[in-house]
Amino acid sequence: MNTDSGNHDPILLAYSGGLDTSFCVPWLTEQTGRPVVTVTVNTGGLDDEALAALDARSQALGAIRHVTVDARAEFFDQVLRYLIFGNVRRGHLYPLCVGAERVLQAQTLARTAQELGSSTVAHGCTAAGNDQVRFEVALRTIDPALESLAPVRDHSWQREAQISYLSERGLPAPAGGGAYSINRGLWGTTIGGRETLDSAGSIPESAWVLTRGAFDDGGRAPENHTLSFEAGVPVALDGHALDPVALIEAAEDLAAGFGVGRGIHLGDTILGTKGRVAFEAPAAELILTAHRELEKLTLSAAQLRVKDPLAATYGQLVHEGQHLDPVCRDIEACLDSSQARVTGDVHLLLRPGQIFVEGVASPHSLMAASKGTYGEAAGEWTAADAVGFSRMLSLPGMLHTRAG
Repeated sequence: MNTDSGNHDPILLAYSGGLDTSFCVPWLTEQTGRPVVTVTVNTGGLDDEALAALDARSQALGAIRHVTVDARAEFFDQVLRYLIFGNVRRGHLYPLCVGAERVLQAQTLARTAQELGSSTVAHGCTAAGNDQVRFEVALRTIDPALESLAPVRDHSWQREAQISYLSERGLPAPAGGGAYSINRGLWGTTIGGRETLDSAGSIPESAWVLTRGAFDDGGRAPENHTLSFEAGVPVALDGHALDPVALIEAAEDLAAGFGVGRGIHLGDTILGTKGRVAFEAPAAELILTAHRELEKLTLSAAQLRVKDPLAATYGQLVHEGQHLDPVCRDIEACLDSSQARVTGDVHLLLRPGQIFVEGVASPHSLMAASKGTYGEAAGEWTAADAVGFSRMLSLPGMLHTRAG
């Protein structure tokens, strides 16, 4: 396939440095006759050394230029803030570690293409996963005129064939030959391999990235830590004020050492099949556990009851790549309002594989606001009030019994 039609504008490739996107650089150059500009949108998980390695590798593969965009703060403001406000987990387990990044990455890719005067973008997604849908939906929503190429998906390239293609040309392939597909971001890491292709087993200890070895020799001794929030946003760890990105990164380093946040999520893909992926989300586990407990103290029962299904809907929309739909702005407005009093400190005990909430305090505590003490003294009502309340609450049941 050679699609050279005289268009020599660069193709902008969303580049992670993994096998699929590494393969795409020389393949697109050969097949289209057009220059390739690689774009890495840093939504977390990449230090300066890793970013420099991506730049060098992309150019060794034939890219004429590599662009890095630090989108971590934007990712928090646009997406992670609301995943925290909503305590979002798919299947009551998986905190949307990586898929939540795709819409922002697509936005950034489209914006960079416009800045460089290109009408074509590309990505390394396969036909089997969710990311192809997330990228395509976002790109079409942002700029319907953009041409989107997906060589691995559209030409059915398998991993072994990609490795051979690079090897035959003397081009660098990712270390390890791509035995595991690893995606690392600010909110966690996902790991896919042969063990996750069915439902029967787990990945080996050597395949974990952030928490490898955390349980060796019984793991670390328990530690006490405090996470502080203002209006639902995590703002300090152990009394040290940090911006949200720095705090999430610090929380990841802390909790990963205890093996916290490991899991294997089995759920429904956007395409309608079942899928399975291993994940490590130490920071997400720490922050969501603490945030949920603080909400229990500061939000009314009605707020929690209304908010939870809205948050689940929001998580589903983000999972499906529909974050640009206007309904997400509506849900975000509700979530923003709900967090006005979610301020306080959560005291945590970290043990290998576990986070235990020891206590929570807030200036907006609904528990402290009561004159009564649960199970001890009423304070707000008399014994006669309680009898009357019970009588009124039982009335529908009484009438049903009488009518039967």
